[in-house]
Amino acid sequence: MITIEFVVILLCLLTGTRFGGMGLGLISGIGLFILCFVFGLQPGKPPVDVMLTILAVIGCAATLQTAGGLNVMMQFAERLLRKHPQHITLLAPFTTWMLTFLCGTGHVVYTMFPIIADIALKKGIRPERPMAVASVASQMAITASPVSVAVVSLVSILGAQHGIGHAWGILEILAVSVPASLFGVAIAALWSLRRGKDLADDMDFQEKLKDPKQREFIYGGTETLMNQRFPKQAYWSTWIFFAGIAVVVLLGAFPELRPAFELKGKMTALSMNLVIQMMMLIAGAVMLMACKVNASAISNGAVFKAGMVAIFSVFGVAWMSDTFFQAHLDELKLALEGVVKSHPWTYAIVLFLVSKLVNSQAAALTAVAPMGLMLGIEPKMLIAFFPASYGYFVLPTYPSDLACIGFDRSGTTRIGKFIINHSFILPGLIGVSCACAASYLLVQTFF
Repeated sequence: MITIEFVVILLCLLTGTRFGGMGLGLISGIGLFILCFVFGLQPGKPPVDVMLTILAVIGCAATLQTAGGLNVMMQFAERLLRKHPQHITLLAPFTTWMLTFLCGTGHVVYTMFPIIADIALKKGIRPERPMAVASVASQMAITASPVSVAVVSLVSILGAQHGIGHAWGILEILAVSVPASLFGVAIAALWSLRRGKDLADDMDFQEKLKDPKQREFIYGGTETLMNQRFPKQAYWSTWIFFAGIAVVVLLGAFPELRPAFELKGKMTALSMNLVIQMMMLIAGAVMLMACKVNASAISNGAVFKAGMVAIFSVFGVAWMSDTFFQAHLDELKLALEGVVKSHPWTYAIVLFLVSKLVNSQAAALTAVAPMGLMLGIEPKMLIAFFPASYGYFVLPTYPSDLACIGFDRSGTTRIGKFIINHSFILPGLIGVSCACAASYLLVQTFF
């Protein structure tokens, strides 16, 4: 019966990914219904705390986008890239990493792809080199951003005692995930410096240039934000957003600054879940009032729409998987506890594969991390293998990868004949594996 129930979950995940994040959440509801009404399992608990935290973060980031703060950040990023075009392969991934780190979502970097391609072509650099690793870096930064859906999900999961070590706070998680993520991006960028043929030696590219129309298409357009002027309110919104993030990190680092309340006979500091929710709502409110933001436009932005899709996918996937794991916890412990305790890297493999299935780091974490804790994996191992939650680069179906391919007018960033041999597979594998190795060493050395 366990096998049949697991197959039901797997079929729902595979079917849901065909319809994107919304489809994943909706079709997970079908799986939940089958588990309850057909197999008689008691429904688990939907991840309400996680979803509310994500909602607050997305509301703040969407307000920032509406106020023009995201465009300010991207203009600064473009200025840096155009100042040092010869180093575009190294600078581009760190630029997209930083944008995601600050905003909490990789969907903010689409505007950077045509700019990166334009700079590379004008410098005679194969665009695939900076563009593919820049797309990978924008997703790897999700595990390092204090306001990303994945990080706030892990904070929620590890923010309480589990009978295995102490509760882990946001600052401890970021102390590992930030340097590990940067290390992975750096190694992937260094590898990308010499990938593929130079444009002068690429016969396919040179053949395209023989057609005047193709040559005009490849070299004709110039994408830039450099000449745009933004109102002062756009700059204000950026600093307000940064201030909100700084306060979250500060209160995470010093629990004594948070009010304490009696809980089960013990004085306990206000949870970081609630702190993040409050500060993101406050930052969004200050931007709304001080930066002349059109409130009705907030819900129309790309950040808000992407965030709501993420909430919906987390809702369905986590609720369905929690129903299964809670019902069969004893059997799973008996069968898997010894394996995952002695070989914690098996957790990383499962997380990586589930991430590919659900196309979301947060959804993969909310489905797999609680199971890991139930099976007795140390919380620090969940942090050590946090980078493995990014596995959806394996097949080039994620929106940022598809956008990256579309913006490379040279055609060097592409999907190969065998699908799996696409431009993102090697930078992704190098980046994630190196980030996991670095975070494992950091956890083992300092915690």
